Amino acid sequence: MHRWLSVVLALAAGGLAHAQEMSAPARDSIIPDARLFHRGDAYALGGFGVAAVALFQYDSKLATWFQSERFDTRALQRLEQSLDFVGGVGALAIGGAMYVVGRVADKPRVAHLALHTTEAIVVGIGTAGVIKGVLGRARPYVTGPSNPRDFELLRGFKGSPWQSFPSGHSTTSFAVAAAVTSETSEWWPRSRWIIGPLLFGGATAVGMSRMYDDKHWASDVVMGAAIGTFAGLKTVRFNHTRTGNRIDRWLLGEKRPSVSPGPDGSLRLGVGARW
Repeated sequence: MHRWLSVVLALAAGGLAHAQEMSAPARDSIIPDARLFHRGDAYALGGFGVAAVALFQYDSKLATWFQSERFDTRALQRLEQSLDFVGGVGALAIGGAMYVVGRVADKPRVAHLALHTTEAIVVGIGTAGVIKGVLGRARPYVTGPSNPRDFELLRGFKGSPWQSFPSGHSTTSFAVAAAVTSETSEWWPRSRWIIGPLLFGGATAVGMSRMYDDKHWASDVVMGAAIGTFAGLKTVRFNHTRTGNRIDRWLLGEKRPSVSPGPDGSLRLGVGARW
C-alpha cells in the first residue's frame, strides 16, 4: 500500500515543481509578460487531469488504507482537526487578520500578501464549488471505500455528502501555498526554495488529512491541488501585471485606515496617512 501513497506524494511534488517554476520572476525583461495564461498551463492542467483520472482506480485502496486501525490514534486525530481548521475557515480568518494588520500598521507588503492570497482562495473555492455541484460525487463516508465512482450530474447542489470532487480544503491550502510563494518570490527571489516546500508540504498534509478523515478520495485531493495551485499563481500574476486594478485601488489605495484614541478613551478607526 505504500506504493499507492507514493503516487499521491509524487503528484504533489510535481505540482510543487511546476508552481516553483511558474512563480519565478521574469529574468530577461523589466516589462512583465502581461499574458495571464500560457501554453504550458494547458499541459499542466491536462497532466493534473490525467493524474486525477488515473487515481480513480486507486481511490478505493487508498481509502481503505487510510481508514485502517494503524492510523486510529489520538495524536493523528488532533493533527487532523488542526489541519481541518487551517485548510478551511482558518485560512480566510488568518488572511483577513493579516490584511487589517498590514493596513493599520502601515505594512504594505503584508496587506498585499493578505489580500492577494485571500483573493486566490475565493477564486479557487468558487471554481471548486461549481465543479462539486455539477459532478455530484459521493464522499467516501457515504458510500464506503468500495464505491469511488458514485457521480450524479448536479447532485452536488443538494448538500455536502455529494460534494466530494474536488477537495475544497486542498484547493484552499494549495491556493495559499501558490499565492504566498509567488508573491514573496517577487520580493526575495531565493525565498521560494524555502517558503515553497514548507507551504506546499503543509498543503499536501491538509489534503492527506481529508483522506484520513474519510471526507475525500485521493483523486479529489489531486484535483483540488491543481485548482488551488492555478488559482494562487494566476491571481498573483493578474495583480502584478495589471497594477492599479479596481480591487487593489479600493482595498490597497493611497490612504490607509488608522486607529486613534477618542475623547472618551475608546479607539476610533478612520482614514489617515498615505502609504
